[in-house]
Amino acid sequence: MTVLSIEHITRQVGEHDVELYATTPTTREAAVAAVLRQGASGTEALFIKRASKDGDPWSGDMAFPGGHREADDRDLRHTAERETWEEIGLDLDEHARYIGRLNQVRANPRIEMVVSPFLYVLETHEPELTFSHEVANVHWGDLVAMHTGANLTSRVFPSFDKHRSFPGYGVDGEIVWGLTYRMLQSFFEVLDPAYEPPED
Repeated sequence: MTVLSIEHITRQVGEHDVELYATTPTTREAAVAAVLRQGASGTEALFIKRASKDGDPWSGDMAFPGGHREADDRDLRHTAERETWEEIGLDLDEHARYIGRLNQVRANPRIEMVVSPFLYVLETHEPELTFSHEVANVHWGDLVAMHTGANLTSRVFPSFDKHRSFPGYGVDGEIVWGLTYRMLQSFFEVLDPAYEPPED
């Protein structure tokens, strides 16, 4: 059984004590769904490529499906599932098995927002997806290549008032970086106590 087998992931995430941030009435909350499947060469994760939109700071980025919590969401897991349905037409209740929750991640130092990742395993072979106007495409990324650093790369992105190089993972010619990249580092640390994140 490998570190990235579905069986190992299910056990490790199920036993993990989730780290949560203290929130205040002004804290904004969001949630994402990390959807896994067994691919031809190992475990893969689903990423969306956001549609290009002027004025959107996440325009064109690769990310897990998800978004902000709404007032009528039962909880943050419901937020992740609702947003996944709205963005790509994937009903996680029907087509996937819930595994557990990962550590919360702060969006960035200038925004009081925390993001909660929830983990699922796809159980329907290639369910039909319907993209919203917010999504340009979906890509399946090789988690083994990410964990080993085989597809580790970097790219220069705007960072506040300057440009700097950020690490990321190459997936189908795109790059998974930023918040989603940090979630993956936290995920790998849960699965593999010996894992050491690449230096920025």
